[in-house]
Amino acid sequence: MLAGLDAEARRLASTTITDLIREDPARASDFALRCGGLYANFARQRYGRAALDALFAIGERAELMVAMRRLLDGALVNPTEGRAALHSALRGDNSTSQVAVEARAQAVAAQARMRVLIEQLEASDVTDIVSVGIGGSDLGPRLMVDALALHDARFKVHFISNVDGNAAQRVLAGLDPKRSAAIVISKTFGTQETLLNGGIVRAWLGNDERLYAVSTNAERVAAFGVPPERTLPMWDWVGGRYSLWSAVGFPIALALGMDRFLELLDGAAAMDAHAATAAPRGNIAVWHALTAVWNRNALHAATQAVLPYDDRLKLLPAYLQQLVMESLGKSVRIAGGAVDVDTVPVWWGGAGTDTQHSFFQALHQGTQIVPADFIGVLRADHPHAQNHAALLANLLAQTEALANGQDSDDPHRHYPGNRPSTLLLLDAVTPHAVGMLVALYEHSVYLQSVLWGINAFDQFGVELGKQVASRLLPALQGDAEADDAVTRALLREFSQRG
Repeated sequence: MLAGLDAEARRLASTTITDLIREDPARASDFALRCGGLYANFARQRYGRAALDALFAIGERAELMVAMRRLLDGALVNPTEGRAALHSALRGDNSTSQVAVEARAQAVAAQARMRVLIEQLEASDVTDIVSVGIGGSDLGPRLMVDALALHDARFKVHFISNVDGNAAQRVLAGLDPKRSAAIVISKTFGTQETLLNGGIVRAWLGNDERLYAVSTNAERVAAFGVPPERTLPMWDWVGGRYSLWSAVGFPIALALGMDRFLELLDGAAAMDAHAATAAPRGNIAVWHALTAVWNRNALHAATQAVLPYDDRLKLLPAYLQQLVMESLGKSVRIAGGAVDVDTVPVWWGGAGTDTQHSFFQALHQGTQIVPADFIGVLRADHPHAQNHAALLANLLAQTEALANGQDSDDPHRHYPGNRPSTLLLLDAVTPHAVGMLVALYEHSVYLQSVLWGINAFDQFGVELGKQVASRLLPALQGDAEADDAVTRALLREFSQRG
């Protein structure tokens, strides 16, 4: 299906982004789209109109819009696990199918329970919340709390994810257990890191009455010491990396307030509607997915940078690493055969302008071309107007400099340019806008998986290392305080395994 892209790339090999823009003045407006408070511009990507036509033709053959409808309607889009992927039902009524309507009813009921628990905590003397989880049970809530929590929020939310005991120790050191509550979040309630950290926090609290849980496994939760009235549900039709919109977002709702949490869901629901109903040529999710496939399979870019120019979004690259690479890091097609093209590139990035003083040297003059998503915010929400002007100037300057480069007689000062980027602008960092932005990436990831014929919703590659670790663990538990014994056990285990 993607075979024609190489021919298009060869045809454009001697045409630069600068050439494309100069020869097509309408490109800046024609390659720009808006959905509510989110603006996207693809004019500085390395494709012309003919290549774009070829991409949209591929999308039509792949029936991307049909695939979007199947996702929202609760079809079996995760066949290797026999599941739907109904995270969209957590945030809106974008389907009339029975399975989606039933899922939506469960989500609304869980939201009502969240509100009751929040009101109970607000009436208590609790000031701090410790959220214990890992992966999808941590990255989404952590991102949203960091981006959206208000300075005068009723609760301050703290996160523990890493099994390294230093992580728990550093978070708990500054808190008063008598004025704290904790949430243990695990889909199966069998995740080793979460249970170990949950045990530390439970002992530190000294009072199970301020212990809450979010899980699908009520039996294990009860055995851990959390009763049903302080347990919120998860469902197998929501994958971990898509779960921040569910009760996994309990820490978000505590940090933002329930009403602002619902605004976050509304923003994601608006992007659901856009992705499912906007014609492909006016559909940001379709453009984003096709652009990603072009950069990977036509330009053969091995990595992708994501560069938010707002400090409140600094955790977005880490969040997207899981969303994109866990979803698309597959080499087997859904039917079981090998994928015959490259799938996901390595995603990485950081917040501007800090990153301009670290890895931007490689972006401008390195031997490998790295496509980039630049994310900016028009409204600052702070009184430092000169700082915000400088921030936006740097954002726009970098996209221009990467595209156009600059010639010089001194080869060390030559900038080759022709480095592709997409510009995404939020009107403001609001719950609604950030919900739209994250949902955009979710749908782009799914549509890429459709184009590659892979399953975006399983993650079997996560399991092998954990299984090996569970076999190694008994060799290390005999004398946990003796460093030399641990070292000898490690060396012995590795020497036996080769």
